[in-house]
Amino acid sequence: MELKDKTIVVTGAASGIGRALAVRFAAEGARTVISADLNAEGAQDTARLTGGTAIAVDVGQEEDIRRLIEEVETSHGPIDLFCSNAGIAIGGGPEVANDEWQKIWDINLMSHVWAARHLIPRMIERGGGYLLNTSSAAGLLSQIGSAPYAVTKHAAVGLAEWLALTYGDQGIKVSVLCPQAVRTEMTKGLEDAVASVDGMLEPEPVAEACVQTIREEKFLVLPHPQVLDYMRRKTADYDRWIGGMRKLNRQYTT
Repeated sequence: MELKDKTIVVTGAASGIGRALAVRFAAEGARTVISADLNAEGAQDTARLTGGTAIAVDVGQEEDIRRLIEEVETSHGPIDLFCSNAGIAIGGGPEVANDEWQKIWDINLMSHVWAARHLIPRMIERGGGYLLNTSSAAGLLSQIGSAPYAVTKHAAVGLAEWLALTYGDQGIKVSVLCPQAVRTEMTKGLEDAVASVDGMLEPEPVAEACVQTIREEKFLVLPHPQVLDYMRRKTADYDRWIGGMRKLNRQYTT
């Protein structure tokens, strides 16, 4: 898919990967880029950089996702590419309170479900469309120190796979972004954490990797290419991989 003259929505666009995506899409000649974020002021700043539009959205609420899609398609025309990028991180394991589990579940997974629910039927009716869903390398591997993050990011990858295999014959293309550490507000102060073992990328190279993957219409976006090798090691010998992850767990949590 070429991005020139396309109508594109990016959630979590106030900063970090979302802002880099919006700016990069604009540079590709997108017809319009809609920057959506709970942080309305940050979204406005991104919109000024792209010459696009900002919309305040809480992706943890289905009605906000529905409203976003309806507003964009009414005011700007059919959405060609929808980037479900917003996400949060919460540390801890099963002891994390239920309301915190629900919050991260809604933002990291259900926001993707709701976007698909309200947008895919529209896309199918007009012959196709593209979804870019942000997950994480944690969705392919795991996340030391955070069960809520690992679980919700795994679920996001699973949903993206299902959407791709179920709707691909109806013109729906799906890519899922799975980076390791990226320099954002979420990772501030975590430069030496486990996700940074292969280095912390700036958001701009991540956005570039997304553009290239969308252009080639491939499923996985891996800005850190090492992740593919880790995946292969995991599937080749699951027990050995878990042993290696236990070593990382001891190193980074004690």
